Amino acid sequence: MNDRILNALKGARQKIEQLQRTESDDIAIIGIGCRFPGGIDSPESYWQLLSQGIDAVSEIPPQRWDSQKYYHSEPNTVGFTNTKRAGFIDSVDQFDPQFFNISPREAANLDPQQRLILETSWEALERAGQIPERLAGTKAGVFVGITANDYAQLSDDIGRYDAYFNSGNSLNVAAGRLSYTLGFTGPSIAIDTACSSSLTAVHLACQSLKQRECRLALAGGVNLMLLAQNFVALSQAGMLSSDGQCKTFDASANGYVRGEGCGMVVLKRLSDALADKDTVLAVIRGSAVNQDGASGGLTVPNGISQQAVIEQALANAKVSPDLINYVEAHGTGTPLGDPIEINALATVFGSTHSTENPLLVGSVKTNIGHLESAAGVAGLIKLVLSLQNQQIPKQLHYRTPNPHIDWKDLPIKVVDTPIAWVRGEKRRLAGVSAFGFSGTNAHVIVEESPIVSENNSASEPCYLLPISAKNEVALKALQQRYVDYFLSNPDVDYANVCYSAAVGRQHFNCRSILSEKNVSQAIQQLQSLLKGENVSLTESNSIESRYLAGEKIDWAAVHNHQKLLKIVLPTYPFQRQRYWLA
Repeated sequence: MNDRILNALKGARQKIEQLQRTESDDIAIIGIGCRFPGGIDSPESYWQLLSQGIDAVSEIPPQRWDSQKYYHSEPNTVGFTNTKRAGFIDSVDQFDPQFFNISPREAANLDPQQRLILETSWEALERAGQIPERLAGTKAGVFVGITANDYAQLSDDIGRYDAYFNSGNSLNVAAGRLSYTLGFTGPSIAIDTACSSSLTAVHLACQSLKQRECRLALAGGVNLMLLAQNFVALSQAGMLSSDGQCKTFDASANGYVRGEGCGMVVLKRLSDALADKDTVLAVIRGSAVNQDGASGGLTVPNGISQQAVIEQALANAKVSPDLINYVEAHGTGTPLGDPIEINALATVFGSTHSTENPLLVGSVKTNIGHLESAAGVAGLIKLVLSLQNQQIPKQLHYRTPNPHIDWKDLPIKVVDTPIAWVRGEKRRLAGVSAFGFSGTNAHVIVEESPIVSENNSASEPCYLLPISAKNEVALKALQQRYVDYFLSNPDVDYANVCYSAAVGRQHFNCRSILSEKNVSQAIQQLQSLLKGENVSLTESNSIESRYLAGEKIDWAAVHNHQKLLKIVLPTYPFQRQRYWLA
């Protein structure tokens, strides 16, 4: 009897411990895909823009609309906007529908925001070494922040309302289409909390992972600006900067600058990511979401709620405020919002920081504008890149501190020059905020990635590099991307390259395979392939021959079931063409 009671107590204790581990399990960011203003199409180009202090805001492209037609220099002129500048991305009319098994007819009526989500998510999965084919049928989750649907309103031609209009332009399908295309069966949710949408999506994805609703999740947001009418409405509300500069926390702050783009991150529970030998870029320790409730106005920020959401995120992360080095602020550059946000941060961190050890703050909106429903994930990705590159980039357009903020008594410093952020004995932690004008606030606590020891297995590495695509044109383009990659990274571990390409990429019908043992030999063989020269194979029944014949290879077995580190490799070269309303 006593034994039964002791066993029952032991079992109950184990269940409680397991539940506690489940609830406190940190979330790993293992992959990133992004398209942001300034020609940014990868995390590397994003970091280049940030580290060089580039302002990517530009004149409204004539392909969108005639900016002069809707512009008036006098503010609040009815029917006009007070600005001609914003942050735009390139080639939003271009898409590769065949890659995603979408017909050209359907593609023309497909919201380009859905197209961006498809392509950016695929790139994020590739960079994370996750094979979509193997994820099909699993409870992988999709969480997408999306607010606007300008494309649906571009034309009222009755002929465009075909069988594809609803699925091509409904916001809920932005998440559902990605799950459908990749065969994911986990939660699939489109989220609209205005400017906090994408960071709220990350929060919900983390909760879903912790509750074991999914083992992997894609989370982020998208925003495109295709209509002049929204600029007019925001100008009439006095929200936009007339000179097209986002001057966060500066005395001359005069409104926010609109921006567009798409960012998606791949998330796993940290324990699963480490077990799978995924490359962990950073760790989400905790997050929180709340609402302003009754405040000074529907669109007026509520400092008490901002303070509360940060404190809740810290509590959920089990992190004390003194450990936070930096906060990527919402920081829209508005005369009303900036002082409220700084004072909320001061309330949370004032007792744990000092003028000698200040809380550092900055806002990426000064570089690329306010991406609205994609703003939070843009800030999160900036934070991850800052941790990886051990530097906090400077905030632009900060010259004279806002006089409505009592800076001399606040232990807060705006990062107006690049600051080294080196990994050391003290772990590096930071927060990122996103506040929606509808009142929904989100905050995420991020920590540097854990140090992972290299696999020193004595097994002989496999030096086979498989490269494949859906057609010959794309295959040649991908081969060229590998040449460029090797030339830029001559010291990369070639064994890890071969392993990552073999076990971390989907294999298509058009194939090539390299059997060299180092980077320089691989470059020579790739250049021969690009010239159309055939590479002879030694055995007709070799792995190389079977792979080129289209056979499905058990690459894990080829690599002796070792789990080497997956590294980031060149992503798929989509063969884009114009698909737009006639």
